Amino acid sequence: MKYQPCIDQCTSEGTHCEGCGRSHQEITDTKKLVTSVVDFIREHEYENPEEFVDRISKSILKKLQKPA
Repeated sequence: MKYQPCIDQCTSEGTHCEGCGRSHQEITDTKKLVTSVVDFIREHEYENPEEFVDRISKSILKKLQKPA
């Protein structure tokens, strides 16, 4: 499945958003994930959150390249 970002045309009817095509469950899970990362950054009071986000992004992509 290819990730489709939000295009600010959200709908709540049915099982999928008609704007981006993602399931409402996926959207909810993504929001929880983002909130968790934001809470982590705030808890640790990082002054450079963009560097943290960049680093974990690279780390995630590196781990995804390894066989499961």
